[in-house]
Amino acid sequence: MMNETITLYRPTGPHELALVEAWGFRQWPQRLPDQPIFYPVTNEQYAVEIARDWNVPASGSGFVTRFEVQKTFMDRFAIQQVGAAHHTEWGVPAEDLEELNRNIVGQIEVIRRFPEEVLP
Repeated sequence: MMNETITLYRPTGPHELALVEAWGFRQWPQRLPDQPIFYPVTNEQYAVEIARDWNVPASGSGFVTRFEVQKTFMDRFAIQQVGAAHHTEWGVPAEDLEELNRNIVGQIEVIRRFPEEVLP
């Protein structure tokens, strides 16, 4: 199928999310010099664990985003298991991030926030 997409998840902190928002939820910011790899993950469960357990202690809040990328682009990257069975991610080199951004279909969505908002 020519326009097939893959769903990616990205746990993120407030600074990165602010940049994504400033660009209309259409692209990810370039990596910093000490961040040579962009790591989107393959499932919401893993993204939640990172956002809740890593981003919140590091920056006070964490977010889970979801976005679609052209499958033909993502097929060049192997999925790696980095822990438990559901701890799976892609490693996209920083030099390929601009091309990844061009292959995003639709917008980047925020689907979870931590700490979770308390309802009255």
